[in-house]
Amino acid sequence: MEYIKEVNINEAIIHVLDNNADEPILNEYALDLDEEKYSFLLKHIQKCLKDEELKYGVFNAEHNVVKDLSQEYLNGENNLLVVSKELAKQMFILMRTKGSIPSCDLVVVSFTTEFGPILGIFKMDYIKNYVHTIEFVDNKLGIDIISQITGLPGSSQRIQKCAFLKPIRDENNFDLMVIDKKSKSKDNEENGSDYFINDYLGSSIIDNERDVTKNFVKAAEKFTQNTFAENAEEAEAVRSTIKRRLRQEDNIDVKELSEEIFPENNDNKEKFVEFIAEQGISENISLDKEWIDKKLKRVRLKIDKDIDLYVDEETYHDNSRFEIQRNGDGTINMVIKHVSNYVEK
Repeated sequence: MEYIKEVNINEAIIHVLDNNADEPILNEYALDLDEEKYSFLLKHIQKCLKDEELKYGVFNAEHNVVKDLSQEYLNGENNLLVVSKELAKQMFILMRTKGSIPSCDLVVVSFTTEFGPILGIFKMDYIKNYVHTIEFVDNKLGIDIISQITGLPGSSQRIQKCAFLKPIRDENNFDLMVIDKKSKSKDNEENGSDYFINDYLGSSIIDNERDVTKNFVKAAEKFTQNTFAENAEEAEAVRSTIKRRLRQEDNIDVKELSEEIFPENNDNKEKFVEFIAEQGISENISLDKEWIDKKLKRVRLKIDKDIDLYVDEETYHDNSRFEIQRNGDGTINMVIKHVSNYVEK
C-alpha cells in the first residue's frame, strides 16, 4: 500500500452546502492559508491518510463529472476555483435528490506528495458546538448557553467522507483513495447509503495489500478461536506460528502455512485452508509489512473473559520477563516475572 508521508498543500477552497438553501453557496476565492488554517487542513489530511478505513478505488467506465473535473485539474487543464465549484454543485444535486444527506462544507484541497499530485475532497459534516451568549435583561447581565450546528470537525476529530484523487495513468493500480464511513445511529437515514462512492465519485472499491493482510489475520484468528476454544495450548502454538511467518515473510502461501501449523493433523490442515478460502481470501497473500509492524508491536490478550493484558512485542518474547508455560492438559500459565514496579489504574 502507498503510505504517504510527505504532504505539501498548494491551495484549498471551501463551499457551503446547506439543505435549507435553494442553491449551494459557492466561494469566489481560495482560502488564505495562514499558519493556523494550513495546520488545520494538514492535520485532517494526515489523519485521513492514516485511517484504517482508507480504501483504494477505481473509476467506473461510465462518464462521471467528478472523474472528469479532477483529471482536468490534475492535468493542468483547469484551475481549482472552477473545478471546486463544479464538484460542490454535483454534491448539492445529490443532496437535494436523495434528501437524506446531511448539510456540510465541501473543502477541496490540492497538495503534492512523494507519489505525485493529489486532489482531496472533504465532506465536512457539521457538528454541534455550544457557546455562551451575553445579554442585558432588565438592566441585568444574563449569560446563557446556546448550540451552534455549523461547526466543522476539529483537527482531532475524524472526517466521515473524503477522497484523494490521483492523475489517471496506465501504470496505476488504483485511481483514488476513499473513506466512506456510515453513521452508526439507527435514526440516521444516511446509514448504509453508498452515495459517496457510487453516485458522487462514480467508483468501485478494490482490495489493497493492507485490506488483504487484515482480512487474513482476522480470519486466522477466527479459525483459531472456533477450533481451539477450550485448548489454550494449541491456540497459542497456532498464533505464534502465524505471527512468526507474518514477521519473516513478504508473502503467505495458505496451504504451505497450514502444513507448518498442523504437520500431523490432516483434518485441521484442510479445515484451515477451506476456512480461509470461505472468507474470500486468495491462497497466495502479499503482505503489507508496515501494517504488520504496527499490528504486532503490541499484543492484547483477553484471558478467560475477565482479564485484559497488554504486552509489547519485545517483552512478549522475552522469557526473562514474560513466559508461557504449557501444562500438557490444554491449559497454559502466563507468567509475568521480576516485577519491580507497577501502578493501579
